[in-house]
Amino acid sequence: MIDEIQQPAADPVSGGSNLLPKVLLAVLSVYILISGYLLFSMNQQLTALRQKQQLSESDLRQQLAAVRSDAKANATALAGQTQKQLEVRAAGLRREQREAEARIAQQEQQRITAVTGEVAGVKTDVGAVRTDVASARADLEATRAKLERTIGDLGLQSGLIARTRDELDILKHKGDRNYYDFTLAKNAKHPVPVGTISLQLKKADAKKGKYTMSVLADDKTIEKKDRSLNEPVQFYSGKDHYLFELVVFTMDKDKVTGYLSTPKVAPAPAELRAQ
Repeated sequence: MIDEIQQPAADPVSGGSNLLPKVLLAVLSVYILISGYLLFSMNQQLTALRQKQQLSESDLRQQLAAVRSDAKANATALAGQTQKQLEVRAAGLRREQREAEARIAQQEQQRITAVTGEVAGVKTDVGAVRTDVASARADLEATRAKLERTIGDLGLQSGLIARTRDELDILKHKGDRNYYDFTLAKNAKHPVPVGTISLQLKKADAKKGKYTMSVLADDKTIEKKDRSLNEPVQFYSGKDHYLFELVVFTMDKDKVTGYLSTPKVAPAPAELRAQ
């Protein structure tokens, strides 16, 4: 009993020291296992990622090849389409050019035809004008042939006698003498100035072709009684006694029309001298 009481107890420290290495070893084993598992898992993931990357790169290469193939095909089609469009456009331009040339040629032909027609018309007009000129010349020659010299009422040789207004115009253009037109009314109260003299109609008998006229020249009155149409009525005027002639070629019941003829050297009317 006493021996049992005196037996020494077990050392807790020694028993605890043997337990600690075991725990550490266990923890280390667990850590190694976990680390190995993690490393294996990570390796598996890396391998999977590499495979996915390779697949992605392969897909990208395939897509890029497809895109390049499509781009090449599109470029070929576009080039073919552009070439076709150019050919169509060129054909259209050639057609438009031919149409423009044909239109210009047609317009030019129309202008040539119009000018030819105008030239023909001008030639026709020129021919007509020449005919008219020839006819006018013939009429002029015929009118000149009608102009005659005769003896005046004083028994003196007269100049050419105009029986119409046209013949009077011819005499004026000849320029051999001075000519002054007049129209006298029978009811005029005062003499009418004609040239450097004055005339007053006293009587007119259209049926008989006779008239009576007073001539006022050099402050003297000369009465020309019962004179006939187209008869040269002669008288002297001026200090040098120039021979004046008057002719009546138209007669109505109350008026006469005619002209006064004076030598070129005879005095002109005051209004003409003023000009």
